[in-house]
Amino acid sequence: MSTENKGESVKRVAIVFAGGPAPAANAVISAAAVSFLEDGREVIGFFHGYSSLQDYHPVTRRLLPDEHYRVLTDKDVRGIANSRGILIGTARANPGKNVKRAEDLADPEKTRPLANVYNALVDLGIDALISIGGDDTLKTANFLYEYQRRLPPEAKRFAVVHLPKTIDNDYRGIDFTFGFFTAVDFMAKEAQNLRADAIATHAYYVVETMGRKAGWLSYGVAIAGEANFVVAVEDVEGPLAKEEEVADPKTGARSLQKRLDIDALADKIVDLILTREKRGKHYGTIVLAEGLGEMLPESFLKGLPRDEHGHISLGRLDMGKLMAQVIMDRHQARTGRKKKVTGVQLGYESRCAPPHAFDVMLGSQLGIGAYRALVEEGLDGHMVSATGQLDLTYVPFKELVNPETMTTEVRFIRTGSDFHRLARFLETRGERTPEWTPGRRPEPQSLRGTGGPSW
Repeated sequence: MSTENKGESVKRVAIVFAGGPAPAANAVISAAAVSFLEDGREVIGFFHGYSSLQDYHPVTRRLLPDEHYRVLTDKDVRGIANSRGILIGTARANPGKNVKRAEDLADPEKTRPLANVYNALVDLGIDALISIGGDDTLKTANFLYEYQRRLPPEAKRFAVVHLPKTIDNDYRGIDFTFGFFTAVDFMAKEAQNLRADAIATHAYYVVETMGRKAGWLSYGVAIAGEANFVVAVEDVEGPLAKEEEVADPKTGARSLQKRLDIDALADKIVDLILTREKRGKHYGTIVLAEGLGEMLPESFLKGLPRDEHGHISLGRLDMGKLMAQVIMDRHQARTGRKKKVTGVQLGYESRCAPPHAFDVMLGSQLGIGAYRALVEEGLDGHMVSATGQLDLTYVPFKELVNPETMTTEVRFIRTGSDFHRLARFLETRGERTPEWTPGRRPEPQSLRGTGGPSW
């Protein structure tokens, strides 16, 4: 089949951006829109994710141009790749929140919001949907794809492709997600400022970074920000972990789950502080991933609000300040001395920061990839990915979403991986060997088990 025939039916394309903001969002939207516009096709940008689409009704709640969506023009999308924010806005509205398993897609009540989205797009003559967002948005894209597969043969259909977005970089199927490097760079510079402050004041800072499910951001910030210690959800093992009976927030059913032992973590950090004090270093920065908050004992989490996807409001919890107080109390209990430890929460400031050049390039390639997937490849139900030197690949939804549970899997930092060892080496250099002095570098020791040389 020729390229022209594959994408011939794609005349009118919709773009939906959902979830949290990410730097280079406009690079993605711009590249995708320009690709279609230059080929004589129409592009519709829906405002604020699925907020209006999921409530659509052909009589009582119609969607209006410039109120709920915009027909994008060349002027709208040219020259915005390096701009802050999101041209069409975003939201966390979740039309698939009632679908928990494959059989739910046959339930008219549970799929009503999905049906509203489907009807809105069909009524507006949409031939293809470009979904941009995180793993929850990927699930929504897959729901829309699977919902249409279950329609009668004669029903109108639109193709669905998804572009992965998250500053957390915890996405399966792609090496790096756009916005990650900008967020790391922004927060690492803040961590460096705090490090300079800590040196000047003989204090410690506990820096909480975004990273709900995996530690990519916290590790990146610790490495680039020259922190002295980093802990993410992947590190809650061994002495830092304990089992606790926890109630499911939706069903109330109780089960044993792995939780973070706050006392053990505080002791580990106080050990580091005391070790550094023996070397005349009375300052430091500690980086914690916000996702540790979801692993706290149940008593810390009661009453915290949750979003449309059931996620705890980690911003309200403020893990950095919580741990800073515990560390100060533990340090005083063990030494009889007070130590200034301040918790700082970083993350929201980075989501709309001016995008890093790599994120602009990656985002642009993904946007172009949406055009190539739909028009050149004639694909449906695929995620656009980039590997190596921004080579485009296309990953079927079925390889990313469990067909029975309809859920995605988080990509964690693999313990013992080179990235993991890099973080461990950089945080411990100069801290392990009492005999080390500036200007003298001992022979490197075995790399095994330490993540790098001990000097």
